[in-house]
Amino acid sequence: MQRTLSQIGTQLAAVRDRIIDLAQIQRHHVVLDLNAGAGLLTWEAILQVPEGGVYACVHNSSEANALRELAATLPELMRPTVVTASITELPAVLASQAPGVQFDCIIGRNALMYVPDKVQAAQIFTKLTSKSGKLILAETVPRHTQRFYRLLEANWLDAQLYKRLVVAEEAIYTDHSDPLLNWDADDLRSTFESAGIAVKVMLERNSTQMYISSALLNRLFTANTKRQSYVDRFSQNLMPVLIPHIPHPQLSHSKETDIFST
Repeated sequence: MQRTLSQIGTQLAAVRDRIIDLAQIQRHHVVLDLNAGAGLLTWEAILQVPEGGVYACVHNSSEANALRELAATLPELMRPTVVTASITELPAVLASQAPGVQFDCIIGRNALMYVPDKVQAAQIFTKLTSKSGKLILAETVPRHTQRFYRLLEANWLDAQLYKRLVVAEEAIYTDHSDPLLNWDADDLRSTFESAGIAVKVMLERNSTQMYISSALLNRLFTANTKRQSYVDRFSQNLMPVLIPHIPHPQLSHSKETDIFST
């Protein structure tokens, strides 16, 4: 049911195509995919640079092994160079594995979402990019995600309780200590401009229907010791109360994607 409702695959393909189109990659270019994951951008970049090369940055060994297994089916000269590193570790790792490498194009999807120091990341990208190079990133902006209280009719609850719900949920998205939530498109623009990069920002809004499963509800409303869950954050601003039964609305999950290039 989730696959039927969701348009995520179509949206990811559209984001990939936009990034590749904006990058204008040439046959001889050397390209870095900052958050390769399963290779959404990596495999398309490989097709674009038959005379160049692609470096795929992943963040753990399981992603690295998966990429290498898939790449093993390609001719040796077409295989990406897989690098396991965080953004802050990337310069040192590249210096040891590919000394002096400069990238004609750096691409990435959600490469900055969990990075605490985005100013440092922008400075790192500047050093890794050639003088005529481009940096193309597509970033989901979690600050603008769907608010649950907007799925409720205000008159379903006591007026004061509804106001408390609104205040408590909005407080989650104004946590300046959380690198996932303490930025938006304007912040990224300022960050990259401070690093001496000419920035162009395009903001798009995407909506995807989501099936509300028991697993999703458990993830939202179960305390998490590693990273605060929705209920952990919510309870910081609203004490548990007895909430009457209300209709079960269909959830439409909205995300804003920020695509920008130098």
